[in-house]
Amino acid sequence: MQYQWYPGHMTKAKRQMQEDIKLVDLVIELVDARIPLSSHNPDIDVLGQNKSRLVLLNKADLADEAKNEAWCEYYKKQGIYAVRLDARNRAGMKQVQDVIQEACKEKLEKNRRRGILNRPVRAMVAGIPNVGKSTFINSFAGKACAKTGNKPGVTKGKQWIRLNKNVELLDTPGILWPKFEDQRIGLHLAYIGSIKDELLDRDEVAVSLIGELTQTYPGLLAKRYNLTEEAEPVKVLEKLAESRGCLKKGGELDCGKAAVLLSDDFRSGKLGRITIELPPV
Repeated sequence: MQYQWYPGHMTKAKRQMQEDIKLVDLVIELVDARIPLSSHNPDIDVLGQNKSRLVLLNKADLADEAKNEAWCEYYKKQGIYAVRLDARNRAGMKQVQDVIQEACKEKLEKNRRRGILNRPVRAMVAGIPNVGKSTFINSFAGKACAKTGNKPGVTKGKQWIRLNKNVELLDTPGILWPKFEDQRIGLHLAYIGSIKDELLDRDEVAVSLIGELTQTYPGLLAKRYNLTEEAEPVKVLEKLAESRGCLKKGGELDCGKAAVLLSDDFRSGKLGRITIELPPV
C-alpha cells in the first residue's frame, strides 16, 4: 500500500505560508518526539531559510528520554534551537519563552539599534497534521485561542495570536508534502495518526509497527499483552487478537480490531515511552 495524503487545501496552505513567512522573525516547528525525522516537513527547511529556527519535540513525555536528549544534541549541531515538550502541560512554556528570546536575540538587538522598541517577536508555528500545534498555542497562551482535535486537518485558516508583549504567534494549518521519498515515512506518520485512519489498511500498519517494536524494544509487546513474541509480526497480531478476545461472530480472530487496539495503545503511551527513530549519524 502507498502511504500518501495531500488534499487540495494543503497546496493552498503552503502558498499562504510562503506569503506569510516575510512577516515573521522565527519559525517554530513542532515534530513528534517519537518520529522526529518522519514528522518533519522538508518544505519548512525551504520556507524557513534565513529565519531563526526552533524545533519543539512535542509528546516528549511519550518518547524515550535518552533519545529525546540525543535529538536535542542533533538539532544543536545543526544550529537549530530545540526544546522537549508536552504541549498539554503549561510547566514547560517558560523554557519555550526563554528560547524564543534567545533565538531572536540578534533581531531584537538590531531593532533596538534602529530605535524600534517593544516590538514583539513574530513567530510562525508550523508542522504536519496532528503534532499538537493548536494544543501548544493554547497552553502557551493560557487560553483557548486555536481549535484542537486528535484528528488531522482541524486548523483551516491562518490566525495571529498575541501571547504577551514579547511574542505574537501565527498559527498555520498542518501540511504534509506531495510525495514521500521513502514509504517508511508514510508508515511512521500512520503510527501517530498524521494520515487519516480511514485511508489506511490498519492491519498492515499494525504489522509494520509490531516489526519495528520487536526489533527496537524486544519483549515489550510480550509483556504488555501477555503473549509470546513470534518471529513473524502477522503471528504476533493474531496472538494479540487472541489474548485480548478480539473475535468476530463464529469465533474467528478479528485482527482488524486488534490492530486498532495496538495503535491506540501506542499513540496514548500505554506501551511505554517509545522512540522509533534515531538521529542521523
